[in-house]
Amino acid sequence: MPRTRTQSDQEQTTPRIDEVVPAAALPKGEVELHGENLGPTPNGPPVVVLGTHHAMVLMSRPGRIAFRVPDSATTGLVEVRTPSGVSNGTQLKIARELTSGLHPVTSPAVSRSGMIYATISGQRGKQTPVSVVRVSPDGRGTPFVTGILNATGLAFSPEGDLFVTSRAEGNVYRIDGAGESTLYSEGMGVATGAVFDTHGNLFVGDRSGTIFKIDKDRKIFVYATLEPSVSAYHLAVDIEGTLYVTGPTLSSNDAIWAINTHGEARQWYRGLGRPQGLALASTGDIYVTASLHGQRGLLRVSPSGEATLVVAAPNLVGVAFSPLGSTILADSDAVYDVELGVEGMTTF
Repeated sequence: MPRTRTQSDQEQTTPRIDEVVPAAALPKGEVELHGENLGPTPNGPPVVVLGTHHAMVLMSRPGRIAFRVPDSATTGLVEVRTPSGVSNGTQLKIARELTSGLHPVTSPAVSRSGMIYATISGQRGKQTPVSVVRVSPDGRGTPFVTGILNATGLAFSPEGDLFVTSRAEGNVYRIDGAGESTLYSEGMGVATGAVFDTHGNLFVGDRSGTIFKIDKDRKIFVYATLEPSVSAYHLAVDIEGTLYVTGPTLSSNDAIWAINTHGEARQWYRGLGRPQGLALASTGDIYVTASLHGQRGLLRVSPSGEATLVVAAPNLVGVAFSPLGSTILADSDAVYDVELGVEGMTTF
């Protein structure tokens, strides 16, 4: 006589999710679920459902399944369905798109009031109708700055003024509250990333290999030299004045560099693919948009050198922490926000 399947048998083969890795993503991000009975069964393949959307399964094993987040997905419960049953639901945070139609090539900047600034950089040497867009926390984007050719790096000064670099001209511009620009400094090569330290010194990365320091009197110094980048330098500075720099090369084993107040550079962490925008957390962790062992998105790198993917995303170029508590992300077309519970480091 054939053996009748019991409730105990059903429970032993029902899929179960123990962990979502990472716990946040952008649309098209690749996420893994860890647990039991997640892989294919003799009766059919597993199905991953996020809210009301079916996700594309990329790989399935009994203890692990990977899927791509659907384009239209929002924060909700993810579950695995097999012929043996339906798993428990576990939350996956999906970053909220604030505004699109942009062209950021590095991190956005966030004001003390939580307003977000991002560039429409454009192809090298070609002017765009709008250089910088201002985005409110609720996602309303409005043109803010015009007339800057290939606007690239954004940075706020200790006084609260916005500064913008032009990678085509090698210039740095100061922006007033009405969005009008005035030339602040020139001769910065292919000027990309920018950041102010607590003393009001402005650091600008020339992607051909130079980090410039511009003091409050606008005197320019060659602060440090690094290997050239194929796209841009991205800068962040801590409260002690240590400057952190990424600059993607053709290698898949790039570094985060730490430059001390004497201009001496050392490798702070190595092992990243195409590292770009970075931001510092109050804990001393560095959050960087990069890839690690084939995983792409926003990474957290601890001072002890442990790297973890925290947001899965295919094409991130920048990150910033808002004083309102959210994390702001940028890809090559749009800016997003997501609640990660991270407090940014405050330098002034």
